Amino acid sequence: MSLATPPAKRPLRALRLSGPGGERLLLVLLALFVGVLSIAPLARLVSAALLPQGSFDAARIADLLGGRRVVEATLNTLWIATASTLLAIVIGTLAALLAGLTDMRRRTLWVFGFVLPLMIPPQVTALAWVQAFSPASPLLGPLGLSLPPGTRHPLYSMGGIILLLGLYNAPLVFLSVRASLHRLPASLLEAARANGARPLQITRDIVLPLVRGGIFAGAALAFVSSIGNFGIQAMLGIPARVSTLITLIYRQLNTYGPSALNDMALLALLLAGLTVAGMALTGWLGRRGDQRVDGAQRALRMALGRWRRPVAALAWAYLALCLVLPLTALLGTALVRGVGQPLGADTITFENFANALFHHEGIRQAFFTSLWLTTLCVAVLIPVSVALGYVLVWRHGWVARGLRLASELAYALPGIIIGVAMILFFLRPLPFLGTGLYGTVWVILAAYLSNYLALALRPILGGFAQLDRGLDEAAQLTGAGIFARLRDIVLPGLAPAAMASGILVFMTAINEIQTSVLLVSSRAQTIGPMIIFLEEAGSTTLAAAVGCLMVALVLALMAGSLILGRHLPEGVLPWRD
Repeated sequence: MSLATPPAKRPLRALRLSGPGGERLLLVLLALFVGVLSIAPLARLVSAALLPQGSFDAARIADLLGGRRVVEATLNTLWIATASTLLAIVIGTLAALLAGLTDMRRRTLWVFGFVLPLMIPPQVTALAWVQAFSPASPLLGPLGLSLPPGTRHPLYSMGGIILLLGLYNAPLVFLSVRASLHRLPASLLEAARANGARPLQITRDIVLPLVRGGIFAGAALAFVSSIGNFGIQAMLGIPARVSTLITLIYRQLNTYGPSALNDMALLALLLAGLTVAGMALTGWLGRRGDQRVDGAQRALRMALGRWRRPVAALAWAYLALCLVLPLTALLGTALVRGVGQPLGADTITFENFANALFHHEGIRQAFFTSLWLTTLCVAVLIPVSVALGYVLVWRHGWVARGLRLASELAYALPGIIIGVAMILFFLRPLPFLGTGLYGTVWVILAAYLSNYLALALRPILGGFAQLDRGLDEAAQLTGAGIFARLRDIVLPGLAPAAMASGILVFMTAINEIQTSVLLVSSRAQTIGPMIIFLEEAGSTTLAAAVGCLMVALVLALMAGSLILGRHLPEGVLPWRD
């Protein structure tokens, strides 16, 4: 470690509209990008919800929000989100303590398996679990462990929704708590152990109070994810007639079309209010118990001793039950011609995969549409994120703070809210175009750009922290403009972070459903909602084949990122331990 005096930090210069011409143009372009794709659609949503006829109508709002269906859906949403978040906290925290504090063997592989469900589309997860525990289960049936024929599926219930949402969101809590554990200094735990404290005492009295902020941060993420998870709520809730706000919006718009937009905008605003309130509550609770320590050492690994084998057996059994079993059942369903057929040498067929890849025009078109939309989204967001990161990290001011808030807002809200906002904003003819974008692929692209800007920005911001500002300042003194500096100095230095950003956006958007489910049309289909459409049409085996292909794509992308992992910033890829 060097004893040299560190150089003084340079004061950050505010980037304002009155700045140099190039920087002023950059700021205007960023403001237009964020304004048109985030601020304006959300403002249109608020206007349609509260001022549908140009004036505030309190009686209309009271009648709609006080209706039996809305009240029931709201209460169900709150209960499901709260209960599933509590389940995610318990599972995610225990998993983080196991992976972050103990000498568990093959920890990296286990972490990969634990985080993997988070990367699988929720509609695929729901379908896999339904097939795994149905009376016609291709795995449990031959073993005599499946439910009797005619039995109501246990997952088609509020409890089933809570269970799957809790398991699906547990990795979010895990990642947040693990990040807090990595900031614990080993010296603190060594001192406690030297004084005779046992591992359970250390965990209860020292570790948990210090990572309380991470627990509540993960809880906030899990709560928002539970409220906005359309895939699981739709796949399980609609057949079970368990209405939530997100499924109510979807069903009403499908039934009544644009005529219901103003009322659904009000429900979307209610959903946004619940989301913000939940985040604010968990944030307040986290700040009350916030404890900070100095140092960036990794926490000391505590030996499991004679408990190593039982703990490892439970950990791997969890992955077998919650990951391997559902995915294997999904594959088994995809390999037979009809649901309920026994899986054997004489019944196995690849017909469903062949139909999905080559013969079914709707699926093939939806996949290629998703592929080029996602690729274009990444190609646009990477340079925009680099430019926006420059403003947020190296230039301060009210404009920068406004841009950060606007970009984060669209990502924090449930995707279906963005979908309703995009319909409202792009339904009417646009200036200079004379036509609206609703019903085309371009409105889906606009929703992707709005929703994933914050996701693309996060690795970029981490990359800026590792760049030397002096290079940019030296180039500025030589007369290089802002765009030349971004192209020749900033972007090459951010190449690993930009690569990580592209990977995260591509993996998230390629199978996306939360936003696009309201935006797809006969002219513009994406692969994410296809499983729900196939399941609703009774093509369960074909839906299972599409789900298997989605999982294979996710695994291929994750494997590719692991190969490139050594060149990426630490902590960017959640499945790397």
